[in-house]
Amino acid sequence: MPLRSILLAAGLLLSAAAAQAAQTVDIGYQRSSTLWILLKNNGQLEEKLKPLGFTVNWHEFSSGLLSAMNAGSVDLHADVADAFALFTQAANAPLTYYARETPAPSAQAIIVQANSPVHSVADLKGKRVAVSKGSGSNFLLISALKSAGLTLQDITPVYLEAPDGVAAFSNGSVDAWAIWDPFLATQQREHQVRVIADGSAGVANYNRFYVANTSFAKAHPEVLQVVFDTLKHTGQWVKAHPQEAAQQLGPLWGNIPPATVELANSRRSYEIVPVKLDELAEQQRIADTYYAAKLIPKPLTIDTIATWAPTAH
Repeated sequence: MPLRSILLAAGLLLSAAAAQAAQTVDIGYQRSSTLWILLKNNGQLEEKLKPLGFTVNWHEFSSGLLSAMNAGSVDLHADVADAFALFTQAANAPLTYYARETPAPSAQAIIVQANSPVHSVADLKGKRVAVSKGSGSNFLLISALKSAGLTLQDITPVYLEAPDGVAAFSNGSVDAWAIWDPFLATQQREHQVRVIADGSAGVANYNRFYVANTSFAKAHPEVLQVVFDTLKHTGQWVKAHPQEAAQQLGPLWGNIPPATVELANSRRSYEIVPVKLDELAEQQRIADTYYAAKLIPKPLTIDTIATWAPTAH
């Protein structure tokens, strides 16, 4: 073979190798994305994906997460609450569900101040209740009201993002707050509050879902397999080492006291399992509830959700 041909072939091989080495997986996360933020901190995912020729780019979202998910602008997204995920489905976002956490019904609750005259959900009639619109806690509020024979029309919902809800609840401009951990745990440990309802007894199961850009999921199932397994093992580690996990997460969550983190983590399952359409009855219930409440623009059915299944080991 002529020297020129040999050099050309070698150059092509080097270019192909460089292209493979340059592959990246872009991951969007939030400060509250427990398993993601631990993995970002310890570098385990980079280590496990390196043999596949991938590096990891991390993108933190303090806002704008829904827009990013709808656009499919990163490959893998932060875990999101069951109700939140429906907004991406309603927008026909190019997303595939590839993992979920099993239910954690007590990880969100409706709380009141300790001296409040409100002692039950029925007592919320005519009251102002803070809630983040479209969140899992929004569904908890609607479902709890229904259990008490009430609807959103019987209260005054005050739609606030969680950080703004802190101030409104503290200064008494709302009578109650539907909120999730770790905000819930912070209120319980640092203030005098009472829980009047959580998601127990079938009120709101509170699953969390992990989603991927569908084009990425189809092109790189081997990456999803590594990510699924790594998330699963990290979740198991958190539950087996609650104090060590809390010590690590406290600073990463904005210097939350470890005891507060440990309380919040005690209510999350962190059990990573595959997403199966026949196990998403709660998603259908939330979708029907949200459509009836005009929170989503069209009816949804769970059988339109794209899913990916890991290979069993």
